[in-house]
Amino acid sequence: MRKFAGNTLLIATHNAGKLGEFQEILGPLGITVTSAREHGLPEPEETGTTFVENARLKAHAAAQATGLPALADDSGLEVAALDGAPGVYTADWAETPSGRDFAMAMEKTHAKLIAAAAPRPWTARFCCTLVLAWPDGHDEVVEGHANGQLVWPRRGSDGHGYDPMFQPEGQTRTFAEMTHTEKNALSHRGAAISALLKGCFQ
Repeated sequence: MRKFAGNTLLIATHNAGKLGEFQEILGPLGITVTSAREHGLPEPEETGTTFVENARLKAHAAAQATGLPALADDSGLEVAALDGAPGVYTADWAETPSGRDFAMAMEKTHAKLIAAAAPRPWTARFCCTLVLAWPDGHDEVVEGHANGQLVWPRRGSDGHGYDPMFQPEGQTRTFAEMTHTEKNALSHRGAAISALLKGCFQ
């Protein structure tokens, strides 16, 4: 894998929480982290049908626009009994005219499982694909997964997205019932970031 040799990395996101996560991880390595928002970049339309297509689209758009290496992620939840849905459309299931509502998305997912008469456990996995792209068009791709099951009613108040509904394999608590550190040790994003650090930053 190509090693990252610069000192500034653009995270292709407008999400402050996601940016903070990467600052926390890359800051100690002496890397300055900046965001698509800080550079005034628009959010490209995610037209891909896979996580890697969408992550590539975002990473290359940011690298080409700024001349900086850019890191983008695409992630989502795949539910076995729903044939892998919502998958790449995870955020779309939460869209409302006034922003994303994941409580609504979790209700929708639960309703679909009930309508399908899906037997428990409702196995599912979180997926995260990271793409690190350079301005010359080269990129590196890593993936991480967290296997588990969906629970209902949802539990916990920490975390975001589907975290209150997702109980990782071998655990009795949902992601939303765990501390930030506990979740990172088990999460799909944590696994993908570990693979990226090993491949491109060490």
